[in-house]
Amino acid sequence: MDAIARHLIAEYYGCDPEQLDRPERLRPILEQAVVEGKATVIKTSLHQFSPQGVSGVVILAESHLAVHTWPEYGFAAVEILVCGEAPDPEASHRYLLQQLKPSHHTVRMLQRGDLQTAMRYFAAPSQA
Repeated sequence: MDAIARHLIAEYYGCDPEQLDRPERLRPILEQAVVEGKATVIKTSLHQFSPQGVSGVVILAESHLAVHTWPEYGFAAVEILVCGEAPDPEASHRYLLQQLKPSHHTVRMLQRGDLQTAMRYFAAPSQA
């Protein structure tokens, strides 16, 4: 299958709760993960919840990286969706592993959007 995009979904367990609860610490890690994956940062937005937790997204020229943290469990959920051949979501994931230092993690890679099916159902504008 030729995919339109690749979608990496990771779960990180046993992370430092303080790191997961501080947007000012997460922002440079997330943005550098994008750089490590050969993608391009457009904009980053992180939100601090009360009493704890951070959710955020790094919008990329190639799609996005999203994070949701539960510091009270030392847990972070991350997804990296990229299109094109150049971006490497696995390189971004490896960088996040180095920085967040989970004691355990899971990762899945999904192929998103079958290109042949999309082209079959794409209704090109008729020429008048």
